[in-house]
Amino acid sequence: MENILEIKSLRKEYDGFILKDISFALPYGYIMGLIGPNGAGKTTTIKSIMNLLRRNSGEIKIFGKDNREHELEIKSRIGFVYDTPTFYEQLSLKQMKTIIAPFYKSWDEGIFQRCMKDFELPLKAKVRTLSRGMHMKFALALALSHHAELIIMDEPTSGLDPVFRRELLDILSALIQDERKSILFSTHVTSDLERIADYITFIHKGELIFSLTRDEVFENYGVVKGGKDLLTEENGGLFAGVRQHRYGIEALTSNLPEARKKFKTGVVIEKATLEDIMFYTGKGGGNV
Repeated sequence: MENILEIKSLRKEYDGFILKDISFALPYGYIMGLIGPNGAGKTTTIKSIMNLLRRNSGEIKIFGKDNREHELEIKSRIGFVYDTPTFYEQLSLKQMKTIIAPFYKSWDEGIFQRCMKDFELPLKAKVRTLSRGMHMKFALALALSHHAELIIMDEPTSGLDPVFRRELLDILSALIQDERKSILFSTHVTSDLERIADYITFIHKGELIFSLTRDEVFENYGVVKGGKDLLTEENGGLFAGVRQHRYGIEALTSNLPEARKKFKTGVVIEKATLEDIMFYTGKGGGNV
């Protein structure tokens, strides 16, 4: 399968934090969700992809090309939608478009006008009058209007009301019907990814926990609930994170089929949500 984005052994060192040799790939025509708690390394990964910081080591290829050697060409084919879009607040949307469009040789005014109509964005509206959802729609309209093939979104649904979130997710799902477009979607709202993502990449404390298809995640991760007698040396390798309380334990497993085979009675086993996976990975071993 041909990849639009390939990251191999990406490493970035700061004082007190290291992004530790991250590797994953996103094929053409798919949506990847990038998840992890605050400080996990998601923003560092995205900034590295955009060549906004200097990495210590590793390789990043976009469209099969090194993202540093071919930076200008690559960025002309990427749409970058920030969590808080930055536009000149005193200008109208039409004036902002007039400033941005000349930077892209592939700018398509027809697509821009159609997006503005479909997204119900008035050209005469001042940027300062836009809600957060409308800001996000405008940033996405700009990305689509220069035929961006890879769209990178940083927390696009955070803080949006449910109606706007649902509408934005529908737009993203429709986008990848063009099998040459892909989306990298960083978010804390994991329920959104459960609905639309094809791949999930989970980073925790600078380390890659997994990069799997959504189906692989939900087929293999589960939550085991039972008595404290489950905490044996024999079962230790089956649990990726454990929470103890006075009635027993709750444990995350990354081998759901094996857990179901091993624990027959007196144990409740449920499929894990992405939120469960993040929670138990981060809090495993704690008491409640």
